[in-house]
Amino acid sequence: MILSVAAAVGAALAYAVSTIMQAVATRRAHGLAAMAQPLVIGGLLLDGAAWLLSLLALDHLPLFVVQAIVASSLVAVVVLARLVLGATLRRADLVAIGVVVLALVVLALSAGEQPATTPPPGFTTAMVIAGFALLAGVALAYRRGHLILLALLGGLGYSVAAIAARGAHASGDLLDTVLQPLALAIVASGAAGVLGYLRALEKGAVGSVAATVSVVEVLVPGVVGLVVLGDVVRDGWAVPAAVATVAAVAGCVALATSPANAAAEEPAPPGGERTAAPEPT
Repeated sequence: MILSVAAAVGAALAYAVSTIMQAVATRRAHGLAAMAQPLVIGGLLLDGAAWLLSLLALDHLPLFVVQAIVASSLVAVVVLARLVLGATLRRADLVAIGVVVLALVVLALSAGEQPATTPPPGFTTAMVIAGFALLAGVALAYRRGHLILLALLGGLGYSVAAIAARGAHASGDLLDTVLQPLALAIVASGAAGVLGYLRALEKGAVGSVAATVSVVEVLVPGVVGLVVLGDVVRDGWAVPAAVATVAAVAGCVALATSPANAAAEEPAPPGGERTAAPEPT
């Protein structure tokens, strides 16, 4: 289980670096042209590596734990902004970081050993339909959709991809995951997640976008994993796990509003130097 936790943490770190890269790229190009930006391409490669790490984490951890750890990439975004960019952290940011870390420890302790549960009948069909429906929704909202709608669609896209990956992963190893119909749902919903998230970043501040995506991709897969896919909470740990999940989400939302996010997404000036964010008043 320790290796699974380490894999989930590695996925969160990769997603954090990818978020900063993609946020900067969407300030340099607009629309689908942003997809050709080297930073976006590099970010997508990191996203792929993070997804593989999350599959490793699902070997022994339930979806609600893996998704909460992945959402905690906001902690890494804020910390990197402080260490690398000289951004100022509020006292509230430090408290939120502590809350998220403590909540993740409780969630990891609350996870029971996960059985390789076969998804229920109709699961594959539902996931494929959901994946392509979300992709169509992003396409319709791409030009004029509000940034929160796009972030919501992106978060749902990432959620369906995680749920489909959990269902596919239960039937075998990585090769088995790729060579089954659920791979269609993973690809379609993953594309919806990427396009919706990038477009939302282009339209608004990374904080509100990241907060929306974080809440959705923790709560939706967590509930589906417990109700549909047989994820297990250790006996006597249901209440601590629920409280820790709420605390982790609240901490992530608080971090999403941090001024450090603005520094993380702002391109460096021509001279290459970047000034620290001003002290909040």
